[in-house]
Amino acid sequence: MENRIEIKDEIYVNGEKLQIISGSIHYFRVVPEYWRDRLEKLKAMGCNTVETYVAWNVHEPYEGEFHFEGEYDLCRFMELAQELGLYVILRPSPYICAEWEFGGFPAWLLTKPGIRLRCNNKVYLDCVERYYDKLIPMIVPYQFTKGGPVLMLQIENEYGSYGNDKEYLNALKTMMVERGIEIPFVTSDGTDDHMLADGGVEDVWQTANFGSKGSERFDELESVIGNQPLMCMEFWDGWFDHWGQGEHKVVGLEDHRKSLEDMLNRGHVNFYMFHGGTNFGFMNGSNYDGKLLPDVTSYDYDAPLSEDGQITEKYLEFQKVISKFREIPEVEFTTPITRKSYGTLQVQEKAGLFDTLDTLSTPVREAMPLSMEELGQNYGYVLYRSTITRGKEIRSCEIRGGADRAILFADGKQVDIRNDYEMDRTTGFELENEQGNLDILMENMGRVNYGPEIELQKKGITHGVLVNGTFHMGWDMYPLPLEDISKVDFARDYEEGLPAFYKFTFDAGETGDTFLDVTGFGKGCVFVNGKNIGRFWEAGPQRRLYIPGPLLREGTNEIILFETDGKSVETICLMDTPDLG
Repeated sequence: MENRIEIKDEIYVNGEKLQIISGSIHYFRVVPEYWRDRLEKLKAMGCNTVETYVAWNVHEPYEGEFHFEGEYDLCRFMELAQELGLYVILRPSPYICAEWEFGGFPAWLLTKPGIRLRCNNKVYLDCVERYYDKLIPMIVPYQFTKGGPVLMLQIENEYGSYGNDKEYLNALKTMMVERGIEIPFVTSDGTDDHMLADGGVEDVWQTANFGSKGSERFDELESVIGNQPLMCMEFWDGWFDHWGQGEHKVVGLEDHRKSLEDMLNRGHVNFYMFHGGTNFGFMNGSNYDGKLLPDVTSYDYDAPLSEDGQITEKYLEFQKVISKFREIPEVEFTTPITRKSYGTLQVQEKAGLFDTLDTLSTPVREAMPLSMEELGQNYGYVLYRSTITRGKEIRSCEIRGGADRAILFADGKQVDIRNDYEMDRTTGFELENEQGNLDILMENMGRVNYGPEIELQKKGITHGVLVNGTFHMGWDMYPLPLEDISKVDFARDYEEGLPAFYKFTFDAGETGDTFLDVTGFGKGCVFVNGKNIGRFWEAGPQRRLYIPGPLLREGTNEIILFETDGKSVETICLMDTPDLG
């Protein structure tokens, strides 16, 4: 008999009612060695389904260059879920939000003339189609109707919070159907009437996203969809952090416990997040509210499972609620995981960015600055360098179209730091002689992942630099994606107070999860055995970065810090507990 899933007054799998109790785990936020552990713990909490986004930017980082292996092996993640008897809900690109860099869009989209995102724009949809030519055929064999675990696919994501282009939503649906999708489609939106109206697609099941008042929100959803199953596709059981917010966000448990029980009495739920994981590398997203609000490296989310996979009080309380609706299975946790403290490490070597610049980058020369994307770069930093011949006193220096953070150096000395909303500040400086050098180190702090600013996400310097009121021309631009940290030459010079690289080593007799404390350093990113594990910033709230055990090796390990603000100390610590602020 053929497998079938039907969404009518209830959800039916092969004719039997199914209550979906699901949890979100993003495979691209978890090292693959821990996928099984996280899925086992999901099942042990009482969930029968796992939900994940599919992030376009990790699968096609450069146009036409596809990656579906290793940490981005979506098929392996789905196979593990099926091995454990879990169903899967897939929420594929193009757009995912997810507090993920650029909402999952690859940065190279911004280089396409005439492109408009998230609408019926031919330039954009042609790019989506070419991506779907790779992605959708990979998903097809994993559909429930083909004997796989995938029950349904989402069309776009929270589209009613962005626009109202039904032709666009239907185009995405058609693309997926033409490439072999035959299982049900789903949309998810906020419960406001206009969000549900604008985000809905004819003959597609609508679900809602919210974090409280479960019964009331289900009433609002029911008033729109009528006699169809009620599901919260994103039950926000926690929240995310952005740099400089003060304290790690923790959400009260009592309201969530009541909302969960109310929802399970009437319908279906997906915990967002069950396990948040980590924004490794430069993949954190940002929000925008009068200024850029970049997210921290941790995506702990105050979820039932912590960033490093620990079972929390919230997990146990949710498990109690779920036990009222289905039997909790006995699950053996098969992945040995320990927390380790490796103690204090002393810096071994140092090298200044300016001193090793030629080993890291080849400059591009243009009259006017080019954006990061125009330089063929997705993430990281760009150093803009020019010679100033306007006398010793520079009365004003204004950056037009700078994103997201600029550090200015005159004759090799730091003279200013500006965040996104401060770029047009006219702070001047004085050169040592009538002619001198100006360096501007620009950092992409994470592209906006939500809201109308999403198309305005070119990074670096997008327009120009005004010196004493007029455009200054003649720039050497050094792309610094820092994709190969082995190119840093630690035999080069180092000067205190300037951007620099710091190397540490330690021996691990036994590998385990650990947490890196970089107190005393200002701002930058960390590489562990060559892997970029994310950003640090003294602004907090996050104080320690999570290093999963599988990134370490028995024997000698290497940690390299890149620090931009000229603030450093001689030691770092590897601790056995997190500190999210």
